[in-house]
Amino acid sequence: MKAIWNDTVIAESNDTVIVENNHYFPADAIKREFFEDSIAQTSCPWKGRASYYSLRVNGELNKDAAWYYPEPKDAAQQIKNRVAFWKGVKVVE
Repeated sequence: MKAIWNDTVIAESNDTVIVENNHYFPADAIKREFFEDSIAQTSCPWKGRASYYSLRVNGELNKDAAWYYPEPKDAAQQIKNRVAFWKGVKVVE
């Protein structure tokens, strides 16, 4: 699977985990040069507290377009150390 934004592959892996129709990529599959830490956080009742990354590709910013769960709840351990995408990021085979 590939995650693509702004005509650039930002993550690639054959080992994604699908939860709620989102592909979670292994943390080591993301291309870190395109990721910036964000202060944004949200909470999910069964997964826990999510943290976010913004993407910067070819000079354009996509704020809070990737998320991850640093300490997922027990029911969501399969997404620990994994990153998912939204806000126009395309995930394709």
